[in-house]
Amino acid sequence: MGSDFQNKALTSTRFSELNPSLSEPVLNALSDSGFDFCTPVQAATIPLLCTFKDVAVDAATGSGKTLAFVVPLVEILRRSCPHPKPHQVLGIIISPTRELSSQIYHVAQPFISTLGDVKSILLVGGAEVKADMKKIEEEGANVLIGTPGRLYDIMNRVDGLDFKNLEILILDEADRLLDMGFQKQITSIISLLPKLRRTGLFSATQTEAVEELAKAGLRNPVRVAVRAEAKSSDDPATSKQLESSKTPSGLHIEYVECEADKKPSQLVDILIKNRSKKVIIYFMTCACVDYWGVVLPRLSVLQGFSLISLHGKMKQTVREKALASFTSLSNGILLCTDVAARGLDIPGVDCIVQYDPPQDPNVFVHRVGRTARLGKQGHAVVFLLPKEESYVEFLRIRRVPLQERSCSDDAPDVVPQIRAAARKDRDIMEKGARAFVSYMRAYKEHHCSYIFRWKELEIGKLAMGFGLLQLPLMPEVKHYKLSTEGFVPVEDIKFADIKFRDKSREKQRKKNLQAKKEAKEKEVKPKKPSKTPISSTVMRKKTAKQRRAQQTAEDEEELTQEYRLLKKLKKGIIDENEYAKLTGTEELL
Repeated sequence: MGSDFQNKALTSTRFSELNPSLSEPVLNALSDSGFDFCTPVQAATIPLLCTFKDVAVDAATGSGKTLAFVVPLVEILRRSCPHPKPHQVLGIIISPTRELSSQIYHVAQPFISTLGDVKSILLVGGAEVKADMKKIEEEGANVLIGTPGRLYDIMNRVDGLDFKNLEILILDEADRLLDMGFQKQITSIISLLPKLRRTGLFSATQTEAVEELAKAGLRNPVRVAVRAEAKSSDDPATSKQLESSKTPSGLHIEYVECEADKKPSQLVDILIKNRSKKVIIYFMTCACVDYWGVVLPRLSVLQGFSLISLHGKMKQTVREKALASFTSLSNGILLCTDVAARGLDIPGVDCIVQYDPPQDPNVFVHRVGRTARLGKQGHAVVFLLPKEESYVEFLRIRRVPLQERSCSDDAPDVVPQIRAAARKDRDIMEKGARAFVSYMRAYKEHHCSYIFRWKELEIGKLAMGFGLLQLPLMPEVKHYKLSTEGFVPVEDIKFADIKFRDKSREKQRKKNLQAKKEAKEKEVKPKKPSKTPISSTVMRKKTAKQRRAQQTAEDEEELTQEYRLLKKLKKGIIDENEYAKLTGTEELL
């Protein structure tokens, strides 16, 4: 690796040249992992933590932050307590997501293993808390790595853990920890720890909340701010703008401005042109990931593509399997929410597509930071509706420069195929409606509401872009008269007749419909025969127009009920199993 310092993400400083010197076992572990030269954040932070300074580190994503705190943690423990008792906790690393905690845990293992008697444990949700407690009680734990919720739970439930001699606390992605509402747990965790300790606060964006946390948890911290390398440009104006860029030097970010009904076709065009590449696509909601995860594989032009879905509502084992599958691929597509936006180091990601801009503009940088890591080249594209174009200027002001990319004229029109798939499978039809509703509700929560104005959404074009067969009846649409222009309703179709392709689900749906019908008949049936003579008008058959009106009213009532239930599901009043039962979409076991 003699020429590696030519890589702009690295300095010319070797790990072996740092002062104070790193121990031989750590240098060997670094060398075995292919690390000889430091990144700027490592060169600045490791000596500070090793000389017992608290640090607040502000560094761009993909800058090598994990080693910047793992290496000093191991060195501090080697010097202070090489042979701890089994339940003596010496170090804690907290990060916001299960995936990131797991990644830190695996990066740290080769280094912690050089300490001999020191045992580390990964503590994240998704697994039984009793299993974690049993493992700690039987094997002990000296370094805890995990998410705030599970760490807080374990610290309060396991009586035998001793924190009196804790040497170092690391808070990784501190801004995200606070954004996700973990402040209470973090404050409680800190209150259980000794004040005489080293603390490292690592964050890509120093928000006011992070400043407050720094005041509470750090004593006279040294500030470390590491910016991305400057990019070069022939245009002096562009060059000046790029010099202060918040994004890595090898990253080229573009935006595509197109109408909502053209987005799927433009997305497919990008995927076809990047067939041999590794691509991550970000969507606004879990329901959108679920929907596009079943729709995209049905498109003829994407046959043979590896498509993997990942979002926060999946079971932990499924999430881990999805991440491992995508990591192992040389080319493929990951469809995900912001659960995979921060800190995750997935090797070889070539292209990031933001199908939906994030609700929180701070997340934009983290999403694109999954590519162009450690000085490599990368490419990112974000889709914007015509009325969202001012987002480009907003990002430029925040030192995130974007270049315009024209819509492709030869993109395949995939909307008819999506609608055809929905006609053949009720699962696609229902997932599409849920995705559309979830997108609308999430759009209303945009942090940049002056740019992303939901009352100006053209829902006719949006529904076409989702490949919907009919416009969902939502209160937002009814009360605010949003534009339905551009929507082409599907003719000659009775939605109740669309079947699930999965035979067991269809069988269950029919069973539920029959049960509903019988319950309705029971309600209507009078207890005693009526003595009043039935008038001839009641006996008369309904006209076709009356039957259609009744059918429409029944459909509207059913849809309204479904959206009420969807709202309850989103608020956590009911769980997914109850939702499936109440809507008749549960699968037979």
